Amino acid sequence: MRIVVDVNHPAQVHFFKNFTWEMQRRGHEVLTIASKKDLTHYLLSKYGFDSCFLGSYGDSIIKKIINVPIIDLKMYQSVKHFEPDLFLGFGSIRAAHVAKMMGKPCINFDDDEYSYPYYHFLADAICGFSGFKIAGPKVIKINGFKELAYLHPNHFKPNPAILETSGISPGEKFALVRFVSWNAFHDVGKKGFDAPSRINLIKELSEYSTVFISSEAPLPDELERYRLPIPPENIHDLLQYSTLLVSDSQTMTTEAAVLGTAAVRSNSFVGKNDMGNFIELEKNYNLIFNCESEETALNVAVRILNMPDAKGKWAKKREKLLNDKIDVTAFMVWFIENYPRSITKMKEHPEAQYSCPQVLGDAL
Repeated sequence: MRIVVDVNHPAQVHFFKNFTWEMQRRGHEVLTIASKKDLTHYLLSKYGFDSCFLGSYGDSIIKKIINVPIIDLKMYQSVKHFEPDLFLGFGSIRAAHVAKMMGKPCINFDDDEYSYPYYHFLADAICGFSGFKIAGPKVIKINGFKELAYLHPNHFKPNPAILETSGISPGEKFALVRFVSWNAFHDVGKKGFDAPSRINLIKELSEYSTVFISSEAPLPDELERYRLPIPPENIHDLLQYSTLLVSDSQTMTTEAAVLGTAAVRSNSFVGKNDMGNFIELEKNYNLIFNCESEETALNVAVRILNMPDAKGKWAKKREKLLNDKIDVTAFMVWFIENYPRSITKMKEHPEAQYSCPQVLGDAL
């Protein structure tokens, strides 16, 4: 099988990496297509993927709209000689466009509904993860989070050497803070911590623990000394051992949850119309806190840092989640290798997702 994997965000490199390695081991050919977004190119090169790069959509909504057909055309030109059998994306509009142009099937994975209206009528199947609110003839409901494709224990073992590399002493409490840039399509009209709030947050957290910052956006000079001192590909090792994550990021909040690290999330998505995965992680598993105000987020964060054995408590919550959810990479391999029969199987017997053959990723 010849498969095009479309990547539009660094987290999607992680999402598809174990699937790609496993499919290649099984004799399939995989071509990764990527637009420029933060660390996407760096990670693809780091993992040694055969990739074609399409450039950037731009940093304004006008540029992004203008560049949609341009990037679509670049993608078509990049894949036509590969002669793909199947396109895969994550909420990918361009993968759906180009697949339709070439008369090939497109499967999109998704965990929110923001891109769905723009690609669903072109996609052949949509694999919606926990919390995906839309149902329909094309939607396959998956009992897992996308982060379990790369952070499930079958595929990820943290490296304790990261603590010494980061200058952290054994038993030392530390908090990881993540700020995002808020310039993606689905971020229009949304926001996270502003500059004064970021400074105040770091100042307060520093009273209770060591603090490290991971930031897509530039940091003010006074916060630069807190910047994370490790390569980006090692962020999940540090997140596993962290006492706490405070973030306006969507993906890293869920990453913390599935690793058993307490997470406090605050941005303007939070509220009655919040995405289903965050509601589930808070209400069903008590792994994260969704805070509408930055003041509430800070108060919750301080409470967690002062909590006895927070890591032990969250480890037990994580066990419950892992017992409930599936190994997403194992499902992906089974679903794609058996496509399109797998669609019928999942429609008639959705419990099939719990018995996919185990796949052990390169991390082991």
